[in-house]
Amino acid sequence: MRRNTFVRTLVAGASLLLGGALHAQAQTEVPFYYPVAVGGPIAKVIDGFAADFMKANPSIKVTPIYAGTYQETIVKALTAHKSGMPPVTSVLLSTDMFTLIDEDAIVPFDGFVKSADDKAWLNGFYPAFMLNSRTGGKTWGIPFQRSTVVMYWNKALFKEAGLDPNKPPTTWAELKSMATKLTKKDASGKVTQYGVQIPSSGFPYWLFQTLSTTNGAILANDTGTKVDFDDPAVIQALQYWVDLGKAGVHPPGVVEWGTTPKDFFEKKAAIIYTTTGNLTNIRKNAGFDFGVGMIPGNKRKGSPTGGGNFYLFKKSTPEQQQAAFKFIQWITQPERAAQWSIDTGYVAVSPAAYDTPALKKYTSEFPPALVARDQLPVSVAEFSTHDNQRVTKALNDGLQAALTGAKSPEQAMKDAQHEADRLLRGYK
Repeated sequence: MRRNTFVRTLVAGASLLLGGALHAQAQTEVPFYYPVAVGGPIAKVIDGFAADFMKANPSIKVTPIYAGTYQETIVKALTAHKSGMPPVTSVLLSTDMFTLIDEDAIVPFDGFVKSADDKAWLNGFYPAFMLNSRTGGKTWGIPFQRSTVVMYWNKALFKEAGLDPNKPPTTWAELKSMATKLTKKDASGKVTQYGVQIPSSGFPYWLFQTLSTTNGAILANDTGTKVDFDDPAVIQALQYWVDLGKAGVHPPGVVEWGTTPKDFFEKKAAIIYTTTGNLTNIRKNAGFDFGVGMIPGNKRKGSPTGGGNFYLFKKSTPEQQQAAFKFIQWITQPERAAQWSIDTGYVAVSPAAYDTPALKKYTSEFPPALVARDQLPVSVAEFSTHDNQRVTKALNDGLQAALTGAKSPEQAMKDAQHEADRLLRGYK
């Protein structure tokens, strides 16, 4: 009797295992590379989205793989592509579009957009975000983790310095003047609090675009084949950044991207430039009243857009691509785009997201969350070219050479131009 019970238990167990195996086989696997590069519990939010999607779509298994910084993620994605085992989808920088096309690593989304609803979805994103998502009449990236650079300021430190805490600088001249008043030194003459801090590691070219754009310069053409680093307006913008350091109102040399929010929390900097993707992090950790404003202008207002797009990898199966497309459509719907913006500080990628009850309520209670969105009409595409990694490195190296005093801004930009022209010769 006992033996029969044991056999029945074994058979039942085997059936369960077989059933589970068949269910696993029936699922379409969607490995999904995701870059964790900024503050906040972003991985938890992504895990939550993946779990909710799989509940609604049990035949699809989405597996988020946290791959490090954006830079590390594209290296891993391209290495996997070359070995024939790429992710099905990945969030990578919008500026990686030309590189991914050149590597023949991705497919455009247009072939998946079939119904009227699909078309309405694709046309529903902010036009500023599509500047880095389309080329050659095709859509290669879908905006998701998108941003602009914004300015944050400590209202208490403004008051202390005799400045109106509700009136941030709106021009280059005001920024320098206010930063001078906000800079503090100890008895030995050492600076304990800088008036302004613009990071120059990690994404120097991106932060520099807040200066080149506001000085009326565009760094690259929209086909990614030509750059204008030696434009006098670009050199003048870099000279302004260098001069802030020389005036002692901005930290000298290269300023770390990753520690800039922390320097703000610790009152080592009164004004900082960073991504709107740091908004939730700053709101939770600042411990003081702060403001969020658009980037101060010179000849014009403006900021580059930034952040990541979803891409579909070419070497995955048609079933996997279709499943990933379904997930990308699902995660960028207005309700989820709204929740993502609330949870992280990134800009919700469509006007429809700002019409959701959740985001309406959030922005009415916390108006700074609208600043990055309101800056979109004057925003430009984030710098991007063919052979993007190496061209961007030439620019970054030039910026850092000028900021450390190794070269004059003019020499640094002429050298960067020369190197970029060499790299882009084959694409013209």
